[in-house]
This record gives sequence, C-alpha cells and structure tokens, in this order.
Amino acid sequence: MSSEEIKSKLKNLQQLLLKERASVAMGGSPVSPGKMKSIRRQIARIMTVIGSEETLK
Repeated sequence: MSSEEIKSKLKNLQQLLLKERASVAMGGSPVSPGKMKSIRRQIARIMTVIGSEETLK
C-alpha cells in the first residue's frame, strides 16, 4: 500500500473507533465485544508501519 492509502485507512479506523466509543458512552452496548479491541490493534499495526517507514528514510 502507498503511504496515502495507509494514512486514509488509519483515518477510517480512528473514526470507526470513535463511533464505537461514543455508542458505548451513550449507554449502548457494542455490536461485537471484540470489535473495539480489533480496531485498536489494527490502528497499532498501521502506526508501527508508519513509524518503521519514517525511520528508514
């Protein structure tokens, strides 16, 4: 993936996590209990890739 695609994927995941957190904060329950954990892990993986690319430059 190009760096632009990676950054757009990161942005989408962050927005999705924000929506999930907002629904839980409003008193609802998440659709899937493991979904937030999965999203956080995906964000961490993308941040790791971005960090490793920056150190190689």
